[in-house]
Amino acid sequence: MKNIIENALLNSYTYSEYRQLVSQLISEGKSTGHNQTVDLLHYSELNETRLKRLDKTLVVSEENRTKIENLDKKYTWLVISEGWCGDAAQLLPIMNKVAEASENIDLKIVLRDDNEVLMNQFLTNGGKAIPKLIVLDAETNEIIADWGPRPEPARKLIADYKAANGVVDEPVKIELQKWYLQDKGLTTQNELLALLEKYSKESQTVLD
Repeated sequence: MKNIIENALLNSYTYSEYRQLVSQLISEGKSTGHNQTVDLLHYSELNETRLKRLDKTLVVSEENRTKIENLDKKYTWLVISEGWCGDAAQLLPIMNKVAEASENIDLKIVLRDDNEVLMNQFLTNGGKAIPKLIVLDAETNEIIADWGPRPEPARKLIADYKAANGVVDEPVKIELQKWYLQDKGLTTQNELLALLEKYSKESQTVLD
């Protein structure tokens, strides 16, 4: 597993590099990923608009800024993503804002289709759902936790709808986008920082 992580990090992008890659591919009429379809290009174009908006409007809450300032360890956040993924377009800007607010978080992004071996280690109910965040100890590359593909309320929204209707179709996707819009990234911030706080407490308990 250590080799898988290290190879992924070697082939990773910063957030800025990822944004530039997705934008460049769109200008060429392409999406990220090994499959090229009209639908995936369309989703990538929609996501590009979302990313631009969220990069400008998302803010880290004061409470979470305090938590970020109190982080006493360095972390690498390795995220598996693709440019056509709607959830990734909502969540990557949040992760980036949190990482920008801390000298102790280094955000790296890899493409799912180019990192199948890594993706297969972090399946969700047997599927390659993204985005998937892998939290690493920056000094050792030890896996501390993983998170994704959605914050808990969004996960529940989709799961409940699928249980009732048997499918994930356009109406619930619209509801999901509404939820993200209303939440303004706060739930994701809280869940991600809770992971780090839990690890910090567990590490302190071991030391004590």
